[in-house]
Amino acid sequence: MATNPEPWLGALSWWRKGAKRYWGSATVGFTIIVIIFIADYRNSNTCSSTSDLQSTGDLVPLTLLQRAQATGAFCLDGSLPGYHFREGFGSGSANWLLHLEGGGWCNSIKTCNARKGTALGSSKYMGRAVQFDGILSRHPSQNPDFYNWNRVKIRYCDGASFAGHPESEFKNGTELFFRGQLIWEAIMKELLSLGMSKAKQALLSGCSAGGLATFIHCDDFRDHLPKDATVKCLSDAGFFLDEPDILGNRTMLAFYQDVVKLQGVAKSLHENCVGIMEPFKCIFPQEIIKNVRTPFFIVNPAYDSWQIQNILVPVASDPQGYWSSCRLSIQKCDSTQIKRLQGFRDSMLEALSMFQENKEGGMFINSCFAHCQTVMDEIWHSPNSPRINNKSIAESVGDWYFNREVSKQIDCPYPCNPTCYNMELNQQHLPY
Repeated sequence: MATNPEPWLGALSWWRKGAKRYWGSATVGFTIIVIIFIADYRNSNTCSSTSDLQSTGDLVPLTLLQRAQATGAFCLDGSLPGYHFREGFGSGSANWLLHLEGGGWCNSIKTCNARKGTALGSSKYMGRAVQFDGILSRHPSQNPDFYNWNRVKIRYCDGASFAGHPESEFKNGTELFFRGQLIWEAIMKELLSLGMSKAKQALLSGCSAGGLATFIHCDDFRDHLPKDATVKCLSDAGFFLDEPDILGNRTMLAFYQDVVKLQGVAKSLHENCVGIMEPFKCIFPQEIIKNVRTPFFIVNPAYDSWQIQNILVPVASDPQGYWSSCRLSIQKCDSTQIKRLQGFRDSMLEALSMFQENKEGGMFINSCFAHCQTVMDEIWHSPNSPRINNKSIAESVGDWYFNREVSKQIDCPYPCNPTCYNMELNQQHLPY
């Protein structure tokens, strides 16, 4: 089993009433100057610590992108970016599924410098093998529609959702590389050379900050592939809201403004948007999706645990600690807090209202307190998976991708869904 090189990664537990406890590695950190959530580290740097998941896991080695040396597509610290690739077989040998890793953003020289000493800013710290679970699983019982496709996990080491540009680098001795867009382009070139240029079917997916990257790069992904290929995109927990916190401050808007300015992200955003409003507003998915022409599926909990912690109730907005328990566990919220969370859900559904009319779009908006639900077997597709209308996330995505039926699943409000896995989080701040 690979060891965990990030000692600051804390444990999170996934709960479901009457079910056993499952453990994984993750962290949630927030200060005024940094928001970082390692969304899928459960299968990034370590094997699962749960034996029954280990038995079905698929450890896949890291490949460093050697061609990046010539193109300057570097991680924050100047190291080579990387990916994990498992070749498809049988009927899936001409099909491709890409998954963009998540893990927050850095919005200042200070936070980017801290980030480059972790696997989210340097390939030097990345685990040399990761477990492919959930949407990346090789087992038809866990991943019935995509198990035999060519499957790729793209590691995240730039801090701006694969959208930073070198023109914004500070030439003041910090030695930071803002090359997210170049990493994306280099990875595309590499995978095309490995056979993706002949893809028959393809799906670009991503979780958290990787889910945001999926919104940003979806159409470009489509443009790289054969015109007769079926190409679609999926964002998991990447629909971040421009929602005021409990004090009325637009914490996320201010944070994204810093990220966009620091790393020159505007050049990767749609010109139709940046032409009519400030670029930092154009990084929100509710604006991006207005210009995406490729069929798109949105998986997001209405009570996204990361967004509740960092957008609705950041630590600075709750100096008296009234929300300290609720923001870590929805089951510990009182009636007044639940009412505020229902308002957050209303805001998400309102932001999605235009997308609901998109005939080619799909969605799975459940009422769980969770973040990133496609990367774990137990949640993506199993007998105990969260369901809406008796459909798991995997079944709903498959119905949409293969046009089996319209798949726009919206759950009733919390606590109506007994199939939910609701997270119980431990708050741990990063050591900076």
